[in-house]
Amino acid sequence: MIVPLLRRDLAQFFPFTGSGAALPVVFFVAVAMLFPFAVGPDANLMAKTGGGVVWIAALLAAILPLEKLVARDIALGFFDQLRLRGLAEEAMMAVRLLAHWLSFGPPLLLATFPAAALLKIEGETFRLLLGGLVAGTPGLAAIGLMIAALTASLRAGAALSGLMLIPLALPILIFGAGALARQDAASLGFVGAISLLLVAIAPFAAGAAIRAAREN
Repeated sequence: MIVPLLRRDLAQFFPFTGSGAALPVVFFVAVAMLFPFAVGPDANLMAKTGGGVVWIAALLAAILPLEKLVARDIALGFFDQLRLRGLAEEAMMAVRLLAHWLSFGPPLLLATFPAAALLKIEGETFRLLLGGLVAGTPGLAAIGLMIAALTASLRAGAALSGLMLIPLALPILIFGAGALARQDAASLGFVGAISLLLVAIAPFAAGAAIRAAREN
């Protein structure tokens, strides 16, 4: 049951197949395109500040798919049907987390190449940026899943999602952008550790939120 569920989630969320799923990537690239117009043609300035802009764009792009991440399936009773078939909410959310990251993380990493070219990011800075996003995007996906599950049954869930995600994602942003400012690859270890912790707890937190939404 896990493989068909993963296939179904990927078909729903993967960019250019799911409804509106390409928006995070489009937003991410749009920010990279507009930033040079805002700061001017100074290549040195763009190289110094561009990495932080990419991290902020990745963080904001992570907010876009949250509204439809689990709310629609809760309304349709999809999770209830899986529960009746014996699948635990934690397993459902683990599969949803993997599908969400596969639809969000790798496309964002590919979009980093043209974004870095636009922002004059190259050499060691680009390697640190790409490594940080590899380590950090699973954590962003995990935070997004937990928040989406917690706010799915709330009337103002969409507005609350963005407000909740930004402060929770700050540690990833601080260490990821800090690695670029200090040219310190060791900071990426903190990004990876935070992401690993978030990925470990996300299925349990989101599963508990799904159960609570059902009882309400």
